[in-house]
Amino acid sequence: MGAVFDRLDERLKPEVEESARQYERIRPALEAVTDDVTTRIRAIFADAELQPLFITGRTKTVDSFRDKASRMLEPDEPGGDPQLEFPHPLRDLHDLVGVRVIVALPHEVRDAAGLIKRRRNEFDVRSDREKDIGSVESGTYGYSSRHLNLRTRQNDVVRGYQETLAENIRVTGNYIFETQIRTILAHAWSEIEHDIRFKKVDPRAWSPYLDRQFTATAAMLEAVESTFEELHDRYLAVTGYWDTEGEGAVALDPDRIREIWQTLLPHVDRKADDDWGWAAELLAAHDLGTTTELAGLLDAEAITEVRKALDHRYSPGPDRLLDDMLLWRFGRAHIELTAGRDRQRQESLRRRLAQMDTYRAAKTPGTTAG
Repeated sequence: MGAVFDRLDERLKPEVEESARQYERIRPALEAVTDDVTTRIRAIFADAELQPLFITGRTKTVDSFRDKASRMLEPDEPGGDPQLEFPHPLRDLHDLVGVRVIVALPHEVRDAAGLIKRRRNEFDVRSDREKDIGSVESGTYGYSSRHLNLRTRQNDVVRGYQETLAENIRVTGNYIFETQIRTILAHAWSEIEHDIRFKKVDPRAWSPYLDRQFTATAAMLEAVESTFEELHDRYLAVTGYWDTEGEGAVALDPDRIREIWQTLLPHVDRKADDDWGWAAELLAAHDLGTTTELAGLLDAEAITEVRKALDHRYSPGPDRLLDDMLLWRFGRAHIELTAGRDRQRQESLRRRLAQMDTYRAAKTPGTTAG
């Protein structure tokens, strides 16, 4: 027997045992319901842009049912008779059938829930809860998951299950089950926590240190998920820069140049109050006017080559690095187009170009910057 049932008041055990026997009898029919609703949830994502990592269904085991049916409420008054939290567990428990939708990133939890909730011809949403909201609002860390309680609509498989129940049960084809949506990291955390934290045989064999460590791991996982989410957003932004009919076609102005630079080269930043106007002037001198053209200029391999060629004594800021990248690509034309009559700038650019020529010649004889 389960640990919860073993601690149950002896006066309530016969009632719970009878419920468990009924559940054992009807469970095969309930497994058919599980298979059916899991298949229907999978079908929602068959042609969707969002593809979960995996979708599984499970029917609560008899032992797990018995333990949950054994939960007691606190007596209304000291010394009062014990009462069961779920006096009619076959009717009151909505997690006998469960579906899990596991996705990669936090924003996909929201997207998956939206897709499921829009399938109104099959499911009626009875409740929608985010399990981590309480911990966020209290400043703590814990279990993170989206839980939807869904009710089937006139489902024939459910009707078959309902016919196996007592005669006074209405055969409607409507049945409430739980769908959990979570990320793969939250799923791993919850599975390990459940096995260690909630399946403990004896509550005396528990240490506050374990609670503390589970809280710590939840905090670390949240930080990792936030980083993955940021990387995903940055990846979408960067790939968009190469869409010549979309984001890549957006014209360059100082604000757009700053946005692109901080996305591609966040480690080469400048003061927040600096003006990016000079960068726009440098690019315009070479008729570089679109997002894709700037993204192509700021090629990571080319930047590495420029750094090696010039062997900067100090890490260059955006203006200097952009100037060097244009000099690397356009050579003497960059000096002619941007130096004007500024002798000091002319000399600086010529000196840097000579360094680039020397570097290129050492790598590939006969090659210069222009």
